[in-house]
Amino acid sequence: MNARPLPPSRDLRLVHVDARDRRSIISLRPGGPSFGGEEIAICAGPCAVESREQIVATAAAVAHAGANVLRGGAYKPRTSPYSFQGLGRDGLTMMREAADLFGLSVVTEVLDPRDAEIVAEFADMLQIGARNMQNTALLRAVGETGKPVLLKRGLAATVDEWLLAAEYIALTGNEKIVLCERGVRSFDPSTRNLLDLAVVPLLASRTHLPTIVDPSHGTGLAGLVAPMGLAAVAAGAAGIMVEVHPDPASAVSDGMQSLTFAEFESFMESMPAVAAAVGRRLPKHYAGSLNATPPS
Repeated sequence: MNARPLPPSRDLRLVHVDARDRRSIISLRPGGPSFGGEEIAICAGPCAVESREQIVATAAAVAHAGANVLRGGAYKPRTSPYSFQGLGRDGLTMMREAADLFGLSVVTEVLDPRDAEIVAEFADMLQIGARNMQNTALLRAVGETGKPVLLKRGLAATVDEWLLAAEYIALTGNEKIVLCERGVRSFDPSTRNLLDLAVVPLLASRTHLPTIVDPSHGTGLAGLVAPMGLAAVAAGAAGIMVEVHPDPASAVSDGMQSLTFAEFESFMESMPAVAAAVGRRLPKHYAGSLNATPPS
């Protein structure tokens, strides 16, 4: 008689909350951004790197407002094969240069296991997007780089499926994993996805890994990003990930959910009171680098 398979939660041997004596704090570099401590990590930037001018201007704006991680896509997973697919290695170079000008770390997505090492040369944190949450070959390849990993929830993933994807990464010996709630598909087309903020305190009872929230993909509407971002912080998120663009109307992707520089600054100005109410604080500003000369 065959033995019954273990329930999924029983297979969480490395990422389960009881696997460690304390909650994990994931640092991107010494003295740099961290996820899971008292300081909230703020990841901000465009959906896609479109040009040197665009990414440098965005890095300057988000750093001035208080972000400490520059997000952006150099390799873009698009539903249509005819949509903009990203600038590839050139985009990685532009992101790294812009981030270094303003004291930011870099998080960007990896789509192909063959690109994991290349992306790791430029990024401080490697992102697994929602479409690839269960791509086990990619999970292993990214884990084997040794770099911190941002693991987004799949479009229709259960919490167990999400955590088991994290377990694949942890099995490589790399437990520097941050989970990212970015909404799941629902029956209602009023928003792009259904942002599940209840999962933030739920995960705190299930895993020692920190969780951040992406209200941009979670809602798909710029006007909802700030209130849901603030709600995420109130729910206990270790950070947020927000799309910001110099001119959202002209963005090659996700313009409807991207904040302008002024909107992002206003959002950040609203956050200290919410953060303080839950015993957290915002990152240090990196405005000391704002007078740097952009690369030609």
